[in-house]
Amino acid sequence: MDPIEALTEIAELLERDRASRYKSKAFRAAAESLAGLSPAERADVSRLRARKGIGASTFAVISEALSGRVPTYLADLRERVAPTEVSALRPLLRGDLHAHSEWSDGLTSIESMVDAARSLGHDYLALTDHSPRLRVARGLSAERLREQLALIPDFCDETFTLLSGIEVDILDDGSLDQEDDLLESLDIVVASAHSALRMEQAPMTRRLVAAASDPRVDVLGHVTGRLVSGARGTRPPSVFDARAVFEACAEHGTALEINSRPEREDPPDDLLALAIEIGCLFSIDSDAHAPGQLSLLDHGAARAERAGVPADRVITTWPLERLREWASTS
Repeated sequence: MDPIEALTEIAELLERDRASRYKSKAFRAAAESLAGLSPAERADVSRLRARKGIGASTFAVISEALSGRVPTYLADLRERVAPTEVSALRPLLRGDLHAHSEWSDGLTSIESMVDAARSLGHDYLALTDHSPRLRVARGLSAERLREQLALIPDFCDETFTLLSGIEVDILDDGSLDQEDDLLESLDIVVASAHSALRMEQAPMTRRLVAAASDPRVDVLGHVTGRLVSGARGTRPPSVFDARAVFEACAEHGTALEINSRPEREDPPDDLLALAIEIGCLFSIDSDAHAPGQLSLLDHGAARAERAGVPADRVITTWPLERLREWASTS
């Protein structure tokens, strides 16, 4: 087995499992270290252990791969972590409108995220790094976002499109955390609340209704902000008038995100049912912060299918031309 492929697959499976980012980084660093060697140098196992970026665990994987075996570490992860949720909706998804790179709090480069999206068969991916107020996530200032936007065309060709975007923070009064002209220039704007999540019901409702009604917003992200499991612990959902928020989404053509991260399961089942009843559009997104997390779309698709979300109301099943037309008019 090719050792670089083995190391990369391990990193992706660790990312899908939401393991410590330091673990997947170690395997990606080892893969990068090998990539700089000739085939003959890679085969010289005796010298690899001393090479920078290769530790005991990664060396074991490399040695097993070079001997012609599937590394034990990889075999165990495949059995435990590989995608298992099957739904009729998942093959219909053409892309993903919520993903992060190392420009904010993502783990890897834009290129690595694009490569992973391509390998999953995506037609498009929206790059939605965070906005300035989220300093803990290295949110992008207007200047940094403009620098990033200049790179977007480099990742597009006739078979794949990287959409410009942002996950913009919804401020306490419902306004958006980025310059107006920038928001208007982006292909996709995902608006999410990341702070003051325990706000009283009335002001939280006004805050989310304002975002859902904003003509620059395409997708309302992880609407309740809840966490049901994971390394960050649990967090209860924000309290708001869901009917008022979802009616605003339906009226203004704003899609409600079905966040695919298992630790979120947002929106909860009862709110998902209400949004279907009201007539909302939906966007099944990975909220990926690493390449391996892009495959989490299978969780979101399975939840949507169980809830009875009509496939044609999922905007990420739409072809790019229809998606662009919707985003420009919603």
